[in-house]
Amino acid sequence: MANPSPDLDRDSPSPYEASRDFPRLVAGLRRPAAYPPGLVGPDGTIEHLETHISHVFLVGDRAYKLKKPVNLGFLDFSTAERRLEFCREELRLNRRLAPELYLGLVAVTGTPDQPRLGRDGPVLEYLVEMRRFDQRDRLDHCVLTPELIDRLATRLAAFHAGLPPAAADSPYGTPEAVLAPMQENFRQIRARSLGEECQAGLDRLEAWTLARWQALTPVLAQRRAAGRVRECHGDLHRGNIALVKGEPLFFDALEFAPHLRWIDTASELAFLLMDLQEAGEEVLARRLLNAYLAESGDYEALQVLDLYQVYRALVRAKVLAIRLGQGDLTDEESAADHQACAAYLALAQSYTRLRERRPRLLLTCGLSGSGKSWLASRLREALPLIHLRSDVERKRLFGFAAEERTGSPTDGGIYTPEAGARTYDRLRELAGMILGCGYDVLVDATFLRREQRQVFRALAADRGAGFALLVLEAPIEVLRARVNARLAVGADPSEAGLAVLERQFRGQEALDEAERSQALVIDTTHPPVMEDILAGLGRLTGLGLDE
Repeated sequence: MANPSPDLDRDSPSPYEASRDFPRLVAGLRRPAAYPPGLVGPDGTIEHLETHISHVFLVGDRAYKLKKPVNLGFLDFSTAERRLEFCREELRLNRRLAPELYLGLVAVTGTPDQPRLGRDGPVLEYLVEMRRFDQRDRLDHCVLTPELIDRLATRLAAFHAGLPPAAADSPYGTPEAVLAPMQENFRQIRARSLGEECQAGLDRLEAWTLARWQALTPVLAQRRAAGRVRECHGDLHRGNIALVKGEPLFFDALEFAPHLRWIDTASELAFLLMDLQEAGEEVLARRLLNAYLAESGDYEALQVLDLYQVYRALVRAKVLAIRLGQGDLTDEESAADHQACAAYLALAQSYTRLRERRPRLLLTCGLSGSGKSWLASRLREALPLIHLRSDVERKRLFGFAAEERTGSPTDGGIYTPEAGARTYDRLRELAGMILGCGYDVLVDATFLRREQRQVFRALAADRGAGFALLVLEAPIEVLRARVNARLAVGADPSEAGLAVLERQFRGQEALDEAERSQALVIDTTHPPVMEDILAGLGRLTGLGLDE
């Protein structure tokens, strides 16, 4: 039934006029008679979902999307030709991510009161035909797990990596192009009556946005030149991700405005992070951020993340404001949307304060197998912390994937002293940049030499950051057993074997008196108590968890 490349039927004039007949057509598509025999189940149920720009009809094992004939400024579906154009774009874009879901286009014929799908006759509208999935499998209805978040991060980073950058002569992703939709958000929200408190909040957010954009203009231009502007999904939040056969699929990519999907990949990441935080999933948001950065290596995205998080929260506020202005809500729905809109404005405001905090710089210090990465993976969910792992960044410097075996000997390949020095230089460079973005940093490396530790202590002092050493200890026989077990599994970025461990054991340099005053010693023979570690870090850095 699906037709991948239909055209409007111009030879057979139709009495249908969307501006007049669209509500009747929607009502007609909610009736079983509109659909082919056998598609509607025996109970005749057709589920109907509505957004501010479309109607979706769930029929049997199919879903059909009908675009509303609206012009909202940032999108224009006002003519039949434009609606068909964007149906085609929706297919193209979403088949990149979920080809098994997007089947084709279907013509609606008949009359507004008695529409028919896939029949001959003058075309009223076109529908995007999709394979239906259980709405309970959308991530805004699912229980989110750490393992699922890791898969999302990997999938998103791989999607972004596979996209071609915007052409140098394209209009996309310039600083001016970044600012335009942000200003449009403010205009669209102000056009709706949301009360004096919301309007005052908008004034503060607009002033912050303009100032932040001006400060970031060179960074935005640099990221565009570096190829970070790509044709992304454009509307990636939990409601547009579904678990299909156990795998997270991204669907409903933004088709109606190229400049809203040809964006910095950091803007796409910001949307999903904001959406998780709005749902109260702060721990999982931190996990997603760290996993994506480790996978992509794009730590520089942190420089612009606050700007894009504010923007994305305001996108959601704008959508709610538009729905409030469409006038077809019950009093209960209207009150709920007002409340949600205010919550998004408050969330946007919270992002403007990130750079006001004093960050921490934390270093692990310990032999291979002492539990450095295990501890770091837990701390990064308890603190607004970016985890830099030397094993991962060393391999990235030399063009290897994190879990790829390099075949390097103990003192050769990517493990020469020169390679080690390059790795620590890169870690310092990244740590300094991240501290400047207001995030805590945990540098996960052995830090067995006093000189290495002193370089990072000086960095913390220079940036006015809190500083602490996490010294992890365990008996050498325990470390040997852990290293052997890790190598046997072969799923860890570390390639350190027993020869490396023995060399580390002989060559480690003890902490001096000044370092001991900033060190938290942790015996990892038994699982550490996280509350005790966090309390110790608070004492050493003078900063609490909420700072």
